[in-house]
Amino acid sequence: MEGEAAAAKPKGRLCVICNQKRAALKRPKTLEQICRECFYAVFEEEIHRVIVDNQLFKPSERVAIGASGGKDSTVLAYVLSELNRRHNYGLDLFLLSVDEGITGYRDDSLETVKRNEIQYGLPLKVVSYKELYGWTMDEIVKLIGMKNNCTFCGVFRRQALDRGAALLKVDKLVTGHNADDIAETVLLNILRGDIARLSRCTSITTGEDGPIPRCKPFKYTYEKEIVMYAYFKKLDYFSTECIYSPNAYRGFAREFIKDLERIRPRAILDIIKSGEDFRISTSTKMPEQGNCERCGYISSQKWCKACVLLEGLNRGLPKLGIGRTRGANHETSKSIKQRNGTTDSIQSKQCGSLDF
Repeated sequence: MEGEAAAAKPKGRLCVICNQKRAALKRPKTLEQICRECFYAVFEEEIHRVIVDNQLFKPSERVAIGASGGKDSTVLAYVLSELNRRHNYGLDLFLLSVDEGITGYRDDSLETVKRNEIQYGLPLKVVSYKELYGWTMDEIVKLIGMKNNCTFCGVFRRQALDRGAALLKVDKLVTGHNADDIAETVLLNILRGDIARLSRCTSITTGEDGPIPRCKPFKYTYEKEIVMYAYFKKLDYFSTECIYSPNAYRGFAREFIKDLERIRPRAILDIIKSGEDFRISTSTKMPEQGNCERCGYISSQKWCKACVLLEGLNRGLPKLGIGRTRGANHETSKSIKQRNGTTDSIQSKQCGSLDF
């Protein structure tokens, strides 16, 4: 009898949550050994609690999910669809993708997003750099080389998402930025001495004073757990890194975060907490948010960063918007006025930027 009971008992360590099934993984966030089913449950419940506690959505809102085809946005689309159905959020969900024009990377990842459209039953809208700005990233890199190309892509992508969301007439835009991403951003803003961005980069909702607020339901979700969830659930996602990003400045912060996580897993949440607790001195002069004189998008300068970068590309001066923004803005607006006394002479489409 004792032998039969021993044979019926699962081999290996039991899940610390249900204490019935064999543990299949160790949570990177808590180091708890749990089974798959309990992992799915706690993963989804934590995201649900973040959504509810922070009142990210209201019933009947139209919500666009920034979808790149990667693990973060794919898991976000899947989980948000499930939670919307399970907890009756009453949301009207859409997938929104940006085609940067990177051959062999974005064209392949967009195929993944198109499959997700069918798998999750969510309408898909794709906007491209070519149609918005008249340039693809392949063309930009051919002109400027591998250095600073992420500056162009990051600025253009943020604005492209905003314009795509406007076309969909949504109330909110959600992105797959996870805890690792936010911790990296806190460090980057400290290293850059960017007080303005440091004061808002940990906010779970940004752009509330703009046309379309952005939300980050994965603010406290670890990247490793997102990968595990996607793997165990067998979700369809694209895992290739961008061919133009190997030398991105953010990569150094990412490596540092990974080293800290190996020593102390909670370090990621601690960095986010530090960012949340930063208090900017009242005597510190902060940039005043206004609107770009050219395109009307939010900007602390006369011209937003995207307009400056695009003007540089169109004039054959790609370095115009790199480095000291104030000088670039001043030089750009001055040169335009000297040409025809108006900004109408610019042969390009309107653009603008909203920061992460």
